[in-house]
Amino acid sequence: MSSYAPVIVFAYNRPQHLERTLQALKSNELSDQIEVTVFSDGPKNDEAKHKVAEVRALVRGFQGFKALHLVERESNLGLAKNVIGGVTESLANSGSVIVLEDDMITSPVFLRYMNEGLNRYESDERVISIHGYVQPLRTKLEKAFFLKGADCWGWATWRRGWALFEANGEMLLEQITKRALRSEFNFENTYDYIGMLEDQIAGRNNSWAIRWYASAFLKGKLTLYPPRSLVQNIGMDGSGTHCAPTMEYMVNLEQEMPSLPEVIEVNLQAYKAIVKFNRGLERSTISRIRNGAFKFFRKVTLRLTE
Repeated sequence: MSSYAPVIVFAYNRPQHLERTLQALKSNELSDQIEVTVFSDGPKNDEAKHKVAEVRALVRGFQGFKALHLVERESNLGLAKNVIGGVTESLANSGSVIVLEDDMITSPVFLRYMNEGLNRYESDERVISIHGYVQPLRTKLEKAFFLKGADCWGWATWRRGWALFEANGEMLLEQITKRALRSEFNFENTYDYIGMLEDQIAGRNNSWAIRWYASAFLKGKLTLYPPRSLVQNIGMDGSGTHCAPTMEYMVNLEQEMPSLPEVIEVNLQAYKAIVKFNRGLERSTISRIRNGAFKFFRKVTLRLTE
């Protein structure tokens, strides 16, 4: 590849998390050949100003990429508006983009996987995005695989893919219901994505990611996933605004470049493995509630809310 997709990182008030994210990205094989832009959201209040200033100082002093840019939001947009705006702005200037948040540690082969996926499927409109995270599945998968929809923990897309993003959650839910897709959307009712979408519509969250998933799902578009995760989310430690502490999604990062699939279709083995994982997660959650291990939050452990 003669050029590589730019990387954008969304940050708010966690300089230590962001530093780990940037250091891991710097350790990638292609780090000296990519341009990185950090979108720094503005502080919500006076209390947040110091941490936001630390984030921006960190970015200004960080080295190791072909270029590192900083976009300083003057006011607090919140995660959803920052992501939607940042992705849209980036794709106005580039045909593709790789997207991270400030709490995502990447494998050294993450950038190569993302760019090879973007390059291979660039002209295939069946594929809407490339994703870097996969749950710690017990089923051994030999190659990267496709699932219907889109995802949000270390991902990439093209201008043509993001053009399908629908911001109207009510319209999305109406179509899912009308087409009798609620069970499939919820991975055979093992995870409450419908509830997340309903909460977005009701204003209880402002998730961009649930609308991204639903937009791709309704169009029948596919996302590529690695057989073992190339991303670790370190924001499930209680430091973030939008998720409860949990260890359920912790993974060992894959160090080898995954093989890409020859066939572009939903991998039923992988789909069933995720359904099985979700069922185990559900049982584990119920067990923790009964044992009083920690205060129960509504089952929004994926960072899908704002």
